[in-house]
Amino acid sequence: MNNQPKIIVLDDDPTGSQTVHSCLLLMQWDVDTLRLGLRDNSPIFFVLTNTRALPPESATSVTRKVCQNLKLALAAENISDFLVVSRSDSTLRGHYPIETDAIAQELGPFNAHFLVPAFFEGGRITRDSIHYLMVDGVPTPVHETEFARDSVFGYHHSYLPQYVEEKTQGRISAESVTRFLLDDIRKGSLQRLLQLRDNQCAVVDGENQADLNTFAMDVLTTASQGKRFLFRSAASILTALAALPPQPIPAENMAEYVRGGKPGAIIVGSHVEKTTQQLESLLQVEGTVGIEVDVARLLNDGVDESTQLLKEILLQVQTVHDSGKTPVVYTSRQELTFKDVNTRLDFGVKVSALLMDIVQGLPADIGFLISKGGITSNDVLSTGLALNSARLLGQILAGCSMVMTTSEHPQFPNLPVVLFPGNVGDADALGTVYQRLTTNV
Repeated sequence: MNNQPKIIVLDDDPTGSQTVHSCLLLMQWDVDTLRLGLRDNSPIFFVLTNTRALPPESATSVTRKVCQNLKLALAAENISDFLVVSRSDSTLRGHYPIETDAIAQELGPFNAHFLVPAFFEGGRITRDSIHYLMVDGVPTPVHETEFARDSVFGYHHSYLPQYVEEKTQGRISAESVTRFLLDDIRKGSLQRLLQLRDNQCAVVDGENQADLNTFAMDVLTTASQGKRFLFRSAASILTALAALPPQPIPAENMAEYVRGGKPGAIIVGSHVEKTTQQLESLLQVEGTVGIEVDVARLLNDGVDESTQLLKEILLQVQTVHDSGKTPVVYTSRQELTFKDVNTRLDFGVKVSALLMDIVQGLPADIGFLISKGGITSNDVLSTGLALNSARLLGQILAGCSMVMTTSEHPQFPNLPVVLFPGNVGDADALGTVYQRLTTNV
């Protein structure tokens, strides 16, 4: 389809590209950087806003700024045919409806906004408008999982129309939400899509990729007839909209990208239970050495404490690297408690700043870098490696993207970097990725 609209994804953490490949990830959103994305040959590009790590007011202002610059970039490139996706979490955590409201105000009007949270690689499906997470093969309504109890983004409903009513505080009632059910999608949705107007809220089922592929084809056909759509989604609808061929180098051969067959480095920030299991399993794998960052030391306000901690860790990292092994730098696992959400977010910023100082102090000749956790991965790209864009190579494991730094990077040219979300993969997944990068090298 030559007249395919450009798919512009505002990603609230840097893991939404986890089902596509060969496109650009932009870490900055000045007009010139956005024009790079619009001019690129790929039908899709990502702007990594990292808004999931921000309080609501900041999330709104970042989203508005991206959209205002996007308007200028679209005009400069003379592009009028585009779809906007607000990519967020497949377990329904994130700033909804704050982000879709801001996008609609800046880039609208839209005929509809669709909630499409299905993410098949991660075992998230939507049936009868109820969103499920597969837990040990059993579909579990997502409001019954740990994600619904998130201290920042908690919620009480897996039935998406009720989730919308809850999150919009009744502005959009559950009854007014349009539902695209599996039967509707499989029969074809063209007529219904053509009738949508006034930024109608719609929720979309999906049990497998074929469902969303069918829906996406109808969306693209309708868009080519002038309908304007906005999406709030997880990653699987992006695969369908972009309709890309298989990635250039398959997942199991991605060790080909490793620089000089050298050992790498692994940074683990995410705190979800799954990450902790994966970390324990990884540290059993031959060739890895764990280095714990005792983040409680950062509660002492002194600058000296964090400088001292940084010095100690970098010394350990260099020693492990010199012995031909891969250092696994991970934050201490005990959950600290804080008096309120903002204090917690502020402490998170402090921990992240320390982790990014560690990234910047890594040995210059590491062969690869694995970043575990969505917010950690965003910070690694934008702060640790100070990139304004990176090329996505594809997935090294379902749901785990690999990008490469540019050949001009002053410290780590052509470095393959794995972006590993907190809540993806089985207990051995982190170990699997490490082994894929260190075999046949």
